[in-house]
Amino acid sequence: DGQLIDTTRERAEPAEFIVGDGSLLPGFEKAVFGLRAGDRRSVFIDAAHGFGDWNPDNQQVFTRVQFSHLTLEEGMIISFADKSGELPGVVKAFDDDTVTVDFNHPLAGRDLVFEVDIIRVMDADASPVTLGQSAK
Repeated sequence: DGQLIDTTRERAEPAEFIVGDGSLLPGFEKAVFGLRAGDRRSVFIDAAHGFGDWNPDNQQVFTRVQFSHLTLEEGMIISFADKSGELPGVVKAFDDDTVTVDFNHPLAGRDLVFEVDIIRVMDADASPVTLGQSAK
């Protein structure tokens, strides 16, 4: 819909990532693979290859009592503990008895367009990467 979600253009340092380490969206990784320094692209990623399709099964209804310690608002993000760590959920609706929480990624179901300027490309195997560093 043309909405700007995030940008690195005004940051002091460009975004850095390692292709192939599993940290990128599959569609993004495929789109930038093989690009070289100086390349500019507008990269379209459909929802299925981005944050996935929106899944109604990822919504859960809780009893309001479980949230009695909070002042709820629609759109509020709450962190829930699960077996693999923390899982954020968005309060979609609530009443006196129930709270509906959406555990889909906020960009699930949305097609994405990335504007990409490749500044530098390094072979991750050619230069050791230490903790706190990554290759561009």
